[in-house]
Amino acid sequence: MAFFLDANICIYALKGRHPAIGRRMQQMSPASIKIPSIVKGELLLGARKSDQPERTLEIVGRFLFPFEVVPFGDAAAESYSRIRFDLERRGKPVGPNDLIVAATAMADRGTLVTHNLREFRRIKDLLVEDWTK
Repeated sequence: MAFFLDANICIYALKGRHPAIGRRMQQMSPASIKIPSIVKGELLLGARKSDQPERTLEIVGRFLFPFEVVPFGDAAAESYSRIRFDLERRGKPVGPNDLIVAATAMADRGTLVTHNLREFRRIKDLLVEDWTK
């Protein structure tokens, strides 16, 4: 099974805020950890906005290196349309980037790892875990 990391989990891992995340990642094969491309974009944006962008971009690059970055492709587009349709019909929307993250994980039948369970649990059939616990 593949585990797709949300941006908040990546940031916690990078900053060492929740040691349980780092321990969990070290116990796993890097091949089982995936990064949705929109999450990579969010991490790169944060690095560019930092006080030391060159250094932070290097740190983010080293963090991402062993993991597959999964693009938003046709299967994810199908998942996106189903998820968004269902959420809008129920009046429980989620943010646009979160929709893309969820659709990417669902298209690959993966588990999304996030600290934002409140938002992502609104999405039917999405497997979610919080590694900060």
